[in-house]
Order: sequence, then structure tokens, then C-alpha cells
Amino acid sequence: MLTLKGAAKFYGDRLVFKGLDLTVRPGRALMVVGANGAGKSTLLRVMAGLSRPSAGTVETSLERGEMAYLGHQTFLYAESTALENLRFWTGLYNLKLDDAALLAALEHVGLRKFAEERAGHFSRGMAQRLNLARVFCIAPRLLFLDEPDTGLDEASKAVLHQEIARARDGERAVVWVSHHLERDLPKADDVLHLDRGRAAYFGPVSGFDLSVMAGASTC
Repeated sequence: MLTLKGAAKFYGDRLVFKGLDLTVRPGRALMVVGANGAGKSTLLRVMAGLSRPSAGTVETSLERGEMAYLGHQTFLYAESTALENLRFWTGLYNLKLDDAALLAALEHVGLRKFAEERAGHFSRGMAQRLNLARVFCIAPRLLFLDEPDTGLDEASKAVLHQEIARARDGERAVVWVSHHLERDLPKADDVLHLDRGRAAYFGPVSGFDLSVMAGASTC
């Protein structure tokens, strides 16, 4: 589904990571872990095609429209309504969804009654829920999540985690960064531990020793 070979990223002379070899397989969730500043968010952007690697390759069998990224930034148009935002985003993916389908996505995240309100008036949590509705509409085969539950209430977090579970079914996959490792790591299949710019561990969750993260900030 997606493969990195010798992937590296530098910002000027500063190394973020290098020599990364990994594969994302269908039906599995990959958790990326590491201390604050380890390069987790940068890696997700490289994997999602939002940033180019400085060296190495990122190869995927998927079209751009089959992947979606949900992170800290909401990428919403403040002057557009919730419904208009969904129309725009699904249009970029050439999805022919009518307003009934878009409203159903808003209902799924508890925003149906705010469909005609401008996104710029939304709280952080509401904006993130609208972003989540966008992901539901796209129904990507490969979903990238960078601390996606930031700003979400408990009900919305439950919806998100249900979507993650569904994304692991069949031919879909998830690459995930979370700062709630004790809660979320058991929901993943594989784990990549970034440490000092390298892969300290890449393999099944069952073989990863979470105690190596003790005392490290993972945000």
C-alpha cells in the first residue's frame, strides 16, 4: 500500500530522520511514537505526500484521492459554511455526493444543526469535528492521523475511534500519532519508534516495550 525506502528529511542542516525503511499494509494500523521533536508529524506529512523527503523514496499504489490526512490544522475555510466546506473538499476528490450525503456526514459528527453556519465561528472542537466529517465523506483507503482527537469531546472521540477500527477492516489502513499511548497503542497492529532521527523499533505492537518511552514527552 505504501513503502518508504531509505527516507530522510532535513531542514537545512538539521536532521529530522534518516534511513527509514517501512511498509504500511492493508488492514493494519501503524502507530508512530517518539519523544517530542522526534519527527513524528514530519514523517506523517512525508508519507501523506504533503512534504517531499530529502532523500530516499516514498512509493504507493494509491491515488492521491485514496488518502486523507487529519491533523492539528483543520484546513477549513472560515467564511464558508460547514456544508460549503464539505462541498469544496469532496469536489476536490471528484466525489459526486449530494447535499443529503453531506448532511448525513455532519449528522454523524453532531454538526447537522450547524450546517449553514460559517466555520470561522466554530470552536476548536467543532472545527475538528467538521474535519472528521470530511474524512467520512472521502472514505480513504489510507488514513493519516496526527493527534486527531485534540479538541474533541468524548462523544466525538468515540466516533473517531470507531472510524479507526473500521479503517483497519478489509483493504484500508491507518498511520497514527497519539499522545495517549497507554490508551491507544493496544488499538494498533504495528509500531514505529523514532529516536534521534532513526527507527529504534519497527514491528508488531506485541514486541514493543512501552517502558522505553517512560519519562519522554510524546506530544
